[in-house]
Amino acid sequence: MLHLVLADSELEQVPAEIATHKVIRYLARKRGRKPTELILNSSRHHPAMRKLPQAERRGRPDIAHFALLQALDSPANLVGELRVYVHTRHNRVIRVDPRTRLPRAYERFEGLMEQLFLTGAVPPDNPLLLLEAKTLEQLVQEIAPDRVVAMAERGKRKKLAELFTRADSNVCVVIGGFSHGDFLSPVNRIADELVSLFPQPLTAPLVVSRVLSAYEQAKGIL
Repeated sequence: MLHLVLADSELEQVPAEIATHKVIRYLARKRGRKPTELILNSSRHHPAMRKLPQAERRGRPDIAHFALLQALDSPANLVGELRVYVHTRHNRVIRVDPRTRLPRAYERFEGLMEQLFLTGAVPPDNPLLLLEAKTLEQLVQEIAPDRVVAMAERGKRKKLAELFTRADSNVCVVIGGFSHGDFLSPVNRIADELVSLFPQPLTAPLVVSRVLSAYEQAKGIL
């Protein structure tokens, strides 16, 4: 089983300190929600985000969207060999049921995330998405994998064929769910090894697709 964790993802509700900004208030009225019920989006909320700490990396729910589409569409998921989790900067964890079929359109995905952050479960009667308060370290301890690999630009260079073996039965791979910078969580303490695939930064969805492909090849799924 491959446990794929999108860690420190920049997926969060609008912080209270910018909720009164005119851009936020306008968009909240347009969507029929309170300002703090919106999902922070740098493309829409940029004028309000300028004074937020680490504003340059925040408000990127699109990264989680694209990465999740890659993961849930993968052969590894289709044959039951994948479990996916999204960990966010405020230590919330989204458990994603393998049967989940996310909206392809980003606007619908954002609405789904707004509902999830408000209710904690979507759909409420038979949840496919569950939101929990949990650190990355707590999540990995709960998964209890045989091996934890964190994909990091500063990691040891490896080829895709070296990531997994056919004997891997319970491995966790941590991939950063942010556009640039480093992990906020202590991955050095959590991971058994840090691995880099390329001398230049790669996007999270691309790393997700490469890791899944390597796992599928090693396990004979493809």
